[in-house]
Amino acid sequence: MKMRLTAGLGAAVMVAATALSGCGSNSLSGQPAGQPSTETSTKAQTVDQALAAKLPASIKSAGVIKIGTDPTYAPNEFLDSDGKTVIGADVDLFDAVAAKLGVKAEFVPSSFDTIIVGVQSGKYDMGISSFTINAEREKQVTMVSYYSAGTQWATQAGNPKGVQPDNACGKTVAVQKATVQDTDDLPARQKKCGSNPIKVLRFTGQDQATAAVVGGRADAMLADSPVTAYAVKQSQGKLATVGDVYDAAPYGYVVKKDQTDFADALAGALKEIEADGSYKAALEKWGIQSGAVTSFEVNPSS
Repeated sequence: MKMRLTAGLGAAVMVAATALSGCGSNSLSGQPAGQPSTETSTKAQTVDQALAAKLPASIKSAGVIKIGTDPTYAPNEFLDSDGKTVIGADVDLFDAVAAKLGVKAEFVPSSFDTIIVGVQSGKYDMGISSFTINAEREKQVTMVSYYSAGTQWATQAGNPKGVQPDNACGKTVAVQKATVQDTDDLPARQKKCGSNPIKVLRFTGQDQATAAVVGGRADAMLADSPVTAYAVKQSQGKLATVGDVYDAAPYGYVVKKDQTDFADALAGALKEIEADGSYKAALEKWGIQSGAVTSFEVNPSS
Protein backbone atom coordinates (compact mmCIF):
# COMPACT_ATOMS: atom_id res chain seq x y z
CA MET A 1 0.00 0.00 0.00
CA LYS A 2 2.07 2.84 0.95
CA MET A 3 1.17 3.88 2.10
CA ARG A 4 0.61 5.48 5.44
CA LEU A 5 -0.91 7.88 7.91
CA THR A 6 1.54 9.71 9.95
CA ALA A 7 2.48 11.53 12.85
CA GLY A 8 0.47 13.92 10.90
CA LEU A 9 -2.32 11.66 11.17
CA GLY A 10 -1.76 11.63 14.79
CA ALA A 11 -1.52 15.38 14.92
CA ALA A 12 -4.26 16.13 12.47
CA VAL A 13 -6.75 13.75 13.85
CA MET A 14 -5.78 13.46 17.44
CA VAL A 15 -6.14 17.10 18.21
CA ALA A 16 -9.66 18.39 18.02
CA ALA A 17 -10.93 20.00 14.85
CA THR A 18 -9.58 23.35 16.00
CA ALA A 19 -6.06 22.06 15.43
CA LEU A 20 -6.63 21.23 11.79
CA SER A 21 -4.93 24.36 10.55
CA GLY A 22 -1.68 23.11 12.03
CA CYS A 23 -1.55 19.73 10.35
CA GLY A 24 1.66 18.53 8.79
CA SER A 25 4.74 16.58 9.78
CA ASN A 26 6.56 19.76 10.76
CA SER A 27 3.81 21.15 12.92
CA LEU A 28 3.15 18.44 15.46
CA SER A 29 2.53 19.85 18.86
CA GLY A 30 1.69 16.82 20.93
CA GLN A 31 1.42 13.09 21.27
CA PRO A 32 -1.88 11.54 20.13
CA ALA A 33 -4.27 10.68 22.91
CA GLY A 34 -3.96 7.06 23.88
CA GLN A 35 -0.66 6.67 22.05
CA PRO A 36 1.57 3.93 23.47
CA SER A 37 4.55 4.91 25.55
CA THR A 38 7.60 5.52 23.43
CA GLU A 39 9.72 3.49 25.80
CA THR A 40 10.97 0.34 24.12
CA SER A 41 8.92 -2.79 24.68
CA THR A 42 11.31 -5.21 23.01
CA LYS A 43 13.71 -7.44 24.90
CA ALA A 44 17.48 -7.02 24.89
CA GLN A 45 18.99 -8.67 21.84
CA THR A 46 22.03 -10.89 21.55
CA VAL A 47 24.04 -10.05 18.45
CA ASP A 48 24.09 -12.76 15.78
CA GLN A 49 27.65 -12.50 14.51
CA ALA A 50 26.98 -14.57 11.38
CA LEU A 51 24.21 -12.18 10.31
CA ALA A 52 26.23 -9.12 11.30
CA ALA A 53 29.03 -10.32 9.02
CA LYS A 54 26.69 -9.89 6.03
CA LEU A 55 26.28 -6.14 6.58
CA PRO A 56 27.88 -3.76 4.05
CA ALA A 57 31.36 -2.64 5.10
CA SER A 58 30.24 0.98 5.41
CA ILE A 59 27.58 0.03 7.98
CA LYS A 60 29.99 -2.17 9.93
CA SER A 61 32.43 0.74 10.09
CA ALA A 62 29.85 3.31 11.16
CA GLY A 63 27.96 1.02 13.50
CA VAL A 64 24.79 2.71 12.27
CA ILE A 65 22.17 2.01 9.60
CA LYS A 66 20.93 5.28 8.12
CA ILE A 67 17.27 4.92 7.18
CA GLY A 68 15.09 7.13 5.02
CA THR A 69 11.51 7.34 6.30
CA ASP A 70 8.45 9.53 5.81
CA PRO A 71 7.26 10.22 9.37
CA THR A 72 3.68 11.00 8.51
CA TYR A 73 2.18 7.53 8.73
CA ALA A 74 1.08 6.81 12.28
CA PRO A 75 1.20 4.36 13.88
CA ASN A 76 3.93 2.97 11.63
CA GLU A 77 6.30 5.94 11.56
CA PHE A 78 5.66 9.48 12.75
CA LEU A 79 7.17 12.32 14.76
CA ASP A 80 7.08 12.40 18.54
CA SER A 81 5.87 15.43 20.48
CA ASP A 82 9.28 17.08 20.10
CA GLY A 83 8.65 17.39 16.35
CA LYS A 84 11.99 15.70 15.57
CA THR A 85 12.18 12.15 16.91
CA VAL A 86 10.74 9.46 14.64
CA ILE A 87 8.70 6.87 16.56
CA GLY A 88 6.19 4.14 15.70
CA ALA A 89 5.78 0.44 15.10
CA ASP A 90 8.32 0.34 12.27
CA VAL A 91 10.87 2.06 14.49
CA ASP A 92 10.40 -0.30 17.44
CA LEU A 93 10.48 -3.32 15.17
CA PHE A 94 13.63 -2.29 13.36
CA ASP A 95 15.41 -1.28 16.55
CA ALA A 96 15.13 -4.95 17.52
CA VAL A 97 16.43 -6.01 14.09
CA ALA A 98 19.37 -3.59 14.31
CA ALA A 99 20.26 -4.81 17.80
CA LYS A 100 20.35 -8.38 16.51
CA LEU A 101 22.84 -7.16 13.88
CA GLY A 102 24.95 -5.29 16.43
CA VAL A 103 24.30 -1.78 15.07
CA LYS A 104 22.10 1.24 15.78
CA ALA A 105 19.28 2.57 13.61
CA GLU A 106 19.14 6.25 12.59
CA PHE A 107 15.81 7.29 11.07
CA VAL A 108 16.04 10.32 8.78
CA PRO A 109 12.77 12.15 7.96
CA SER A 110 12.27 12.30 4.18
CA SER A 111 9.44 12.74 1.71
CA PHE A 112 8.05 9.36 0.71
CA ASP A 113 8.59 9.67 -3.01
CA THR A 114 12.32 10.42 -2.58
CA ILE A 115 13.29 7.49 -0.38
CA ILE A 116 13.89 4.80 -3.00
CA VAL A 117 15.99 7.23 -5.06
CA GLY A 118 17.88 8.08 -1.88
CA VAL A 119 18.64 4.41 -1.26
CA GLN A 120 19.77 3.94 -4.85
CA SER A 121 22.11 6.94 -4.63
CA GLY A 122 23.58 5.93 -1.28
CA LYS A 123 22.06 8.83 0.64
CA TYR A 124 20.40 6.23 2.86
CA ASP A 125 21.55 2.71 3.68
CA MET A 126 17.95 1.57 3.43
CA GLY A 127 14.34 2.73 3.44
CA ILE A 128 11.64 1.85 5.97
CA SER A 129 8.36 3.63 5.35
CA SER A 130 5.48 1.17 5.01
CA PHE A 131 6.54 0.33 1.46
CA THR A 132 4.22 -2.19 -0.13
CA ILE A 133 6.20 -4.78 -2.03
CA ASN A 134 5.36 -5.01 -5.73
CA ALA A 135 7.12 -6.06 -8.89
CA GLU A 136 7.72 -2.49 -10.04
CA ARG A 137 9.61 -1.58 -6.87
CA GLU A 138 11.56 -4.83 -6.99
CA LYS A 139 12.91 -3.74 -10.37
CA GLN A 140 14.52 -0.77 -8.63
CA VAL A 141 15.60 -2.15 -5.27
CA THR A 142 15.75 -5.31 -3.17
CA MET A 143 12.94 -5.69 -0.63
CA VAL A 144 12.51 -7.81 2.50
CA SER A 145 8.98 -8.60 3.68
CA TYR A 146 8.11 -8.03 7.35
CA TYR A 147 4.37 -7.20 7.68
CA SER A 148 1.08 -7.46 5.79
CA ALA A 149 -1.41 -4.62 5.27
CA GLY A 150 -4.38 -3.91 3.04
CA THR A 151 -6.19 -0.74 1.99
CA GLN A 152 -9.00 0.84 4.01
CA TRP A 153 -11.22 3.84 3.25
CA ALA A 154 -12.49 6.38 5.78
CA THR A 155 -14.92 9.30 5.77
CA GLN A 156 -16.28 11.74 8.29
CA ALA A 157 -18.34 9.91 10.89
CA GLY A 158 -21.72 8.97 9.48
CA ASN A 159 -20.41 9.13 5.89
CA PRO A 160 -22.37 12.34 5.13
CA LYS A 161 -21.45 12.30 1.43
CA GLY A 162 -22.49 8.66 0.99
CA VAL A 163 -19.12 7.50 -0.29
CA GLN A 164 -18.91 3.93 -1.55
CA PRO A 165 -15.34 2.67 -2.19
CA ASP A 166 -16.53 0.60 -5.15
CA ASN A 167 -18.29 3.61 -6.68
CA ALA A 168 -16.54 6.82 -5.68
CA CYS A 169 -17.18 8.56 -8.98
CA GLY A 170 -17.92 12.24 -8.50
CA LYS A 171 -16.50 12.28 -4.98
CA THR A 172 -13.44 14.15 -3.71
CA VAL A 173 -10.90 11.68 -2.37
CA ALA A 174 -7.69 12.45 -0.48
CA VAL A 175 -4.59 10.29 -0.81
CA GLN A 176 -0.88 10.46 -0.13
CA LYS A 177 1.20 11.03 -3.25
CA ALA A 178 3.12 8.06 -4.70
CA THR A 179 1.47 5.43 -2.51
CA VAL A 180 -0.04 2.32 -4.07
CA GLN A 181 -3.43 3.85 -3.40
CA ASP A 182 -2.42 6.83 -5.54
CA THR A 183 -0.57 5.05 -8.35
CA ASP A 184 -2.62 1.84 -8.67
CA ASP A 185 -5.89 1.84 -6.77
CA LEU A 186 -7.48 5.18 -7.66
CA PRO A 187 -6.41 5.12 -11.34
CA ALA A 188 -8.14 1.75 -11.77
CA ARG A 189 -11.33 3.11 -10.19
CA GLN A 190 -11.08 6.29 -12.25
CA LYS A 191 -11.28 4.35 -15.51
CA LYS A 192 -14.82 3.28 -14.61
CA CYS A 193 -16.07 6.80 -13.94
CA GLY A 194 -16.26 8.20 -17.45
CA SER A 195 -17.65 11.74 -17.46
CA ASN A 196 -18.11 11.74 -13.67
CA PRO A 197 -14.52 11.34 -12.45
CA ILE A 198 -13.19 11.07 -8.92
CA LYS A 199 -11.59 14.35 -7.86
CA VAL A 200 -8.28 13.21 -6.39
CA LEU A 201 -6.53 15.44 -3.86
CA ARG A 202 -2.88 14.36 -3.58
CA PHE A 203 -0.83 15.32 -0.55
CA THR A 204 2.82 14.95 0.34
CA GLY A 205 1.96 13.57 3.78
CA GLN A 206 -0.79 11.23 4.89
CA ASP A 207 -1.46 13.55 7.80
CA GLN A 208 -2.51 16.22 5.32
CA ALA A 209 -4.82 13.82 3.51
CA THR A 210 -6.45 12.82 6.79
CA ALA A 211 -6.90 16.44 7.82
CA ALA A 212 -8.61 17.15 4.50
CA VAL A 213 -11.32 14.62 5.37
CA VAL A 214 -11.71 15.76 8.97
CA GLY A 215 -12.02 19.36 7.81
CA GLY A 216 -14.49 18.57 5.02
CA ARG A 217 -12.25 19.47 2.10
CA ALA A 218 -12.35 15.82 0.95
CA ASP A 219 -15.24 13.37 1.11
CA ALA A 220 -13.04 10.36 1.84
CA MET A 221 -9.49 9.06 2.06
CA LEU A 222 -7.84 5.73 1.52
CA ALA A 223 -4.59 4.50 3.04
CA ASP A 224 -2.98 1.39 4.45
CA SER A 225 -5.29 -0.45 6.82
CA PRO A 226 -3.25 0.06 10.04
CA VAL A 227 -2.88 3.75 9.26
CA THR A 228 -6.58 4.30 8.60
CA ALA A 229 -7.56 2.33 11.69
CA TYR A 230 -5.21 4.39 13.83
CA ALA A 231 -6.49 7.65 12.33
CA VAL A 232 -10.07 6.70 13.14
CA LYS A 233 -9.11 5.74 16.68
CA GLN A 234 -7.33 9.06 17.25
CA SER A 235 -10.02 11.22 15.62
CA GLN A 236 -12.22 11.49 18.71
CA GLY A 237 -15.24 10.29 16.75
CA LYS A 238 -14.71 12.53 13.71
CA LEU A 239 -13.79 9.71 11.30
CA ALA A 240 -15.12 6.23 10.56
CA THR A 241 -13.98 3.44 8.27
CA VAL A 242 -16.06 2.62 5.18
CA GLY A 243 -16.10 -0.78 3.51
CA ASP A 244 -13.77 -3.71 4.11
CA VAL A 245 -9.99 -3.98 4.09
CA TYR A 246 -8.84 -5.28 0.69
CA ASP A 247 -5.75 -6.08 -1.39
CA ALA A 248 -3.58 -7.24 1.51
CA ALA A 249 0.10 -7.24 0.55
CA PRO A 250 3.45 -7.31 2.36
CA TYR A 251 5.45 -4.32 3.50
CA GLY A 252 9.14 -4.48 2.75
CA TYR A 253 12.44 -3.03 3.87
CA VAL A 254 14.25 -1.37 0.96
CA VAL A 255 17.96 -1.80 0.20
CA LYS A 256 20.08 -1.33 -2.92
CA LYS A 257 19.38 -3.75 -5.74
CA ASP A 258 22.77 -5.49 -5.48
CA GLN A 259 22.89 -5.75 -1.67
CA THR A 260 21.47 -9.25 -1.38
CA ASP A 261 23.70 -10.17 1.57
CA PHE A 262 22.36 -7.15 3.47
CA ALA A 263 18.83 -8.25 2.61
CA ASP A 264 19.56 -11.80 3.79
CA ALA A 265 20.87 -10.42 7.07
CA LEU A 266 17.67 -8.42 7.59
CA ALA A 267 15.49 -11.45 6.83
CA GLY A 268 17.53 -13.58 9.21
CA ALA A 269 17.28 -11.01 12.01
CA LEU A 270 13.52 -10.79 11.52
CA LYS A 271 13.24 -14.56 11.86
CA GLU A 272 15.18 -14.44 15.12
CA ILE A 273 13.15 -11.64 16.71
CA GLU A 274 9.97 -13.42 15.64
CA ALA A 275 11.21 -16.54 17.44
CA ASP A 276 12.14 -14.70 20.67
CA GLY A 277 8.90 -12.70 20.87
CA SER A 278 10.34 -9.24 20.16
CA TYR A 279 8.58 -9.03 16.79
CA LYS A 280 5.16 -9.68 18.32
CA ALA A 281 5.80 -7.29 21.21
CA ALA A 282 6.67 -4.41 18.89
CA LEU A 283 3.44 -4.84 16.91
CA GLU A 284 1.24 -5.37 19.98
CA LYS A 285 2.56 -2.14 21.50
CA TRP A 286 0.88 -0.24 18.67
CA GLY A 287 -2.14 -2.51 18.27
CA ILE A 288 -1.29 -3.71 14.75
CA GLN A 289 -0.47 -7.35 15.47
CA SER A 290 -3.19 -8.51 13.05
CA GLY A 291 -0.75 -7.88 10.21
CA ALA A 292 2.02 -10.03 11.65
CA VAL A 293 3.66 -12.54 9.32
CA THR A 294 5.76 -15.62 9.99
CA SER A 295 7.70 -15.70 6.72
CA PHE A 296 10.33 -13.05 5.97
CA GLU A 297 11.39 -13.17 2.32
CA VAL A 298 13.74 -11.37 0.01
CA ASN A 299 11.92 -10.07 -3.10
CA PRO A 300 8.80 -12.22 -2.61
CA SER A 301 7.15 -10.82 -5.76
CA SER A 302 10.01 -11.90 -8.02
